[in-house]
Amino acid sequence: MDKDDKMFDLMTKMYADLKQGQENMRKELSSKIDSIDKKVDKTNITIENDIKPKIEVLFDGYKQNSDKLDRIEKQVSKHDEFIIRRIK
Repeated sequence: MDKDDKMFDLMTKMYADLKQGQENMRKELSSKIDSIDKKVDKTNITIENDIKPKIEVLFDGYKQNSDKLDRIEKQVSKHDEFIIRRIK
C-alpha cells in the first residue's frame, strides 16, 4: 500500500467518522427538541387548565370588591351630604 492509498483510507475513515458524528448530533438534537416540545405542551396545558381559571376567579373577586366599594362610596356620600346639611 503506497502513501496515497494510506492517505485516501485515512481521509475516507475521517469522513465516515464525521458523518457518523453529525448523525449522532442530529439524533440527539431531535431528541432534545422533542423533549422541549413535550415540556412546552405540558406548560401550556397547565396554564390553560390550572392557572387561567384561577386568574379569572381572582379577577371576578376583584370586580365584585370594586363594585361593593362603589356602592359603599355612594352610601357614604349620601350620608356626608346629609351630615353637612345638618351642620349648616
